[in-house]
Formats: sequence, structure tokens, C-alpha cells
Amino acid sequence: MSSRELGPADASLQIKTYREGRAAKVGHDLIIEVGDWQATLELGDGASPSSARFTADSRSLTILEGLRGLKPLSDRDRGEIVKTIDSKVLRHAPIAFTSTDVSQDGDTLTATGQLEIAGAKHEITVTLHGAAEGRYAGSVAVQQSAWGIKPYSGLMGALKVRDEVEVVLSPR
Repeated sequence: MSSRELGPADASLQIKTYREGRAAKVGHDLIIEVGDWQATLELGDGASPSSARFTADSRSLTILEGLRGLKPLSDRDRGEIVKTIDSKVLRHAPIAFTSTDVSQDGDTLTATGQLEIAGAKHEITVTLHGAAEGRYAGSVAVQQSAWGIKPYSGLMGALKVRDEVEVVLSPR
């Protein structure tokens, strides 16, 4: 069995949100960096089962970019967005994944398990590439409503964050 620890020094973990609604042009599509996260991969040798665990601190988010808005995001805007995500969307809860099944086929690692967000758990499958070199990369779509999260909306519902967000892992 081999064990591999991953974190911010090894890869960038980003959340990409997209806007919709009648007033979408006044909002921004966001690229959010997760600053404090850890993953542990235990890869079995055939006789031993494999496992994957992941945790992220919801308070470690940073807005890297606000794309396609009418005006650039200010530092104050960025701070307010992070505060809203932590308190109203994620409700100060950590994010965690624990696998129920992990398999590796050449360069591809596939993990199925329970993802916990805002205190709710839901099964998800994550596929990562680069397993042979240990430089993992991949993305997964997460539908917020599956975890009981009501996507953010403003301007009396005319500006909304799309229910589906994209989580992207890229090697450094």
C-alpha cells in the first residue's frame, strides 16, 4: 500500500461559479481559491483496499477573479462575497469527502464516496488524471441544491448564481 498526501503546495483547488438571471450582466462569474485543504490517498496493492479522504476549511476561500461584470470587483466586494459564502451558503461548516470505493486504471483515479457540504452528505464520483506521476488534475460539477443549498440570489432574484458550480483541481 502506498500513501500520498496532497494540499495547496501540490495543487490549486478552485471553485468556479456562473451567474444567470435577468440581471446577470451586473454580476460576476467567480473563480474562488480554496486556501486550506488536505487530501490523503491510500492506494492498495490489490490485496488492500484503496481509500481517499479530503477536507477543506470553508473560511479559507479567496476570490481570485470576478469575470464579465459591468465593473471590476473591489477588495470590499471580494470580502463581502467570501463572508456571504461562509455564513449563508456553507454555514461555517467544513467540507469533507470520504470514499466508499477507489479504483485506479493507468493514469486515472476514480473515487466514489460521501461529500459533506453545509452539514449535508451526498454521494459523488470524482475522476482525477495524472495518477501515474502523482500530479493529479480533474474537475467535478457540484449541484448546490443536492446538498440543500439555495444558490445565492440578489436584486430580488434577478441576479442568481447558477445551481451547478465547478470544482477544479490543477497541479502546481
